[in-house]
Amino acid sequence: MKARGRCWKFGDNIPTDQIVRSDRALVSMEEMRRHVLENLNPRFPKEVQPGDILVAGKHFGQSSGRAVAPKALKATGIGAIVVEYAARLFYRNCFEIGLPLLECPGITAGVEDGDILSVDIASGEIVDETNGRRFQARPVDPFLMRMLEAGGIIPLAAELAEED
Repeated sequence: MKARGRCWKFGDNIPTDQIVRSDRALVSMEEMRRHVLENLNPRFPKEVQPGDILVAGKHFGQSSGRAVAPKALKATGIGAIVVEYAARLFYRNCFEIGLPLLECPGITAGVEDGDILSVDIASGEIVDETNGRRFQARPVDPFLMRMLEAGGIIPLAAELAEED
């Protein structure tokens, strides 16, 4: 499982309320997608392309456990999220919907907004094709990796039911 695209770089301490504002959380997924992270970078929801990589600092997805935040990010078509550290509930919610998320200390200091990144989810290797730097993310738990490969928790549950 791999992703390659433009780096969209954000900072530390981004709560789910900044990913999707509360007044946008009860509308259609398409409407939420058009407003994802707009307060932090108004260009993001307008210019993000399928496969692009969202990079952020520490405590990404903190605060409320609003599960709609990762769903809105997934609706943009991003290929992966790479952060210094994610809030635990946000981290798990990403895998449950099949959205790749890697934790990679040092990533924000080593990449710039607009760089081209390639991310190997299984190995955790991240390459900044613009500056040639390489990073190694923390390993993903094998069960979470299987969930991701299945496309989320519901498809995984279907697979497991078939195995019985």
